[in-house]
Amino acid sequence: MEPVFFQLALILFAAFVISYIIRIFNQPIIIGYIIAGILLGPFIFKSASIEMIHFFSELGIAFLLFIVGLHLNPKVIREIGGSSLIVGIFQIFFTFCIGFLIGYLLKFDIISSFYIGVALSFSSTIIIMKLLSDQSQLDSLFGKISIGILIVQDLVAVGLLMFISSMKDSVSFYNLALSGLIEGLGLILFLFLTGMFILPKLTQSIAKNQELLFLFSISWAFLISALFAWRGFSIEIGALVAGVVLSISPYATEISSKIRPLRDFFLIIFFIILGSGIQVSNINSIITNAVIFSLIALIIKPLIIMSLMAMGGYTKRTNFLTGTTLAQISEFSIIILALGLSLNHISSELVSTITLTLLITTTLSTYMIIYSNQFYRKMMGFLVLFEKKNIKEKRKIAKKYDVILFGYNRIGYNILRAIRRIKKKYLIVDFNPDTINNLNKLRIPALYGDVYDPDLLDELPLNKVELVVSTVPDFETNVLLVDTVKGINPKAIVILRAHSVKDALDLYKKGADYVLTPHFLGGEYLANMISKLKTNNKKYTPEKQKHLKMLEEILEKGLQNNHQK
Repeated sequence: MEPVFFQLALILFAAFVISYIIRIFNQPIIIGYIIAGILLGPFIFKSASIEMIHFFSELGIAFLLFIVGLHLNPKVIREIGGSSLIVGIFQIFFTFCIGFLIGYLLKFDIISSFYIGVALSFSSTIIIMKLLSDQSQLDSLFGKISIGILIVQDLVAVGLLMFISSMKDSVSFYNLALSGLIEGLGLILFLFLTGMFILPKLTQSIAKNQELLFLFSISWAFLISALFAWRGFSIEIGALVAGVVLSISPYATEISSKIRPLRDFFLIIFFIILGSGIQVSNINSIITNAVIFSLIALIIKPLIIMSLMAMGGYTKRTNFLTGTTLAQISEFSIIILALGLSLNHISSELVSTITLTLLITTTLSTYMIIYSNQFYRKMMGFLVLFEKKNIKEKRKIAKKYDVILFGYNRIGYNILRAIRRIKKKYLIVDFNPDTINNLNKLRIPALYGDVYDPDLLDELPLNKVELVVSTVPDFETNVLLVDTVKGINPKAIVILRAHSVKDALDLYKKGADYVLTPHFLGGEYLANMISKLKTNNKKYTPEKQKHLKMLEEILEKGLQNNHQK
């Protein structure tokens, strides 16, 4: 045990040093973990306690998947509608077909090509959830759609893991289906029924004590993982299912926050072990195929997703952000291939190739997600191909509106009520086609469009508008909006939304008349203010000064970091 502890201490310290250097250059810290793993690979694999290290990493992956499952509430798909389900299923099918075909053309056998197609079909839940959370995009439209697609992918991956886990050389396909897949699905159904009818009452009693809630969640994860392992499936499947079942609980968010430090620890271990799987001496033999597979994940898969979403009627920006968010391969890909290797379906060289593919796509997609808005601006002309033309043709824009509300959500609902009270001619602009359809059914003036689209802003009669309100949380989008509106109509009142104190102060500097900060002042406050001040520009100045003073006090006290999503 002492050598393992000594190695772990050195691994974590080395990861800290490398990640600190990476952070100095303002690079994603995940990249530091991966580089640390690559550099530490020879040390880890030459160690006498390699089995203990691998056991620790397997335990870490299982625990990570449990935490991932906590965020994969199946209700998200219902919230988005059928979009995630349809896009997810067809994306898996088309990506699998392309991956299988490319694998076969690269002289892999049929079974290996099958595994290649499967590996390229899935996206990394761990990476996407972390990056979306870091950028406060979990509640955005593209964020919700991405999470919905991830749920579909993970459910398919669980089915494949159960299918492959049940495969033995001595059984037929018919016996396989009966003894393995159906048994696994039955077990999952039983657990979901337990989660719906038994766990809520149990957790309600346990949640009275925070330590008991923490202990219960951990024991639940290990118990279900052990149950799946006992029935011949992998502990990773059990851990993910345990998390998804527990996500239905009203205490899922509280449980997730309690075990977040453990999540961060295992996230570090996961990426270090992942990087250590690539040994520099083997790269020459696998690099070409890894690059080809990476191009499929980074380019072909996003194009498939954008094409499918364009058919669903979303804007080119939403399509692009969703596609780039899902442009990598998944930790599930490694788990599935490792299982195939244990059954002698594939070679260790293919596992190393896909592992290198995961490292390449993880690294590049991290930058793609972080700088997605910059990439979007440079590619806007090309992305017109991924948006329905008839949507723009159907735009019916009047020559004059008194008020334009960008973004109809929970905050927008309250603001709309205030706009109606002041009896002004208004228009709602939103980039969710389902929202626009619902508003049109209620005969509420609504227009499908993306605020970040300069073509849309050119079409709107901004020169005559009295009040513009944006509930969109994206900072760059709001900067574009206030610059455009003030440039055309300096007298217009512009009210924007910000997630942080710093963003709010920057938007005020850009010329915003008022900035809504939901962590401090909610939508109801803004709605009441609009009802009271209406569209009188001068009356907003005292409110602006009062809010600026409050934000500066918050900034001085150092409280802003506690109020950012």
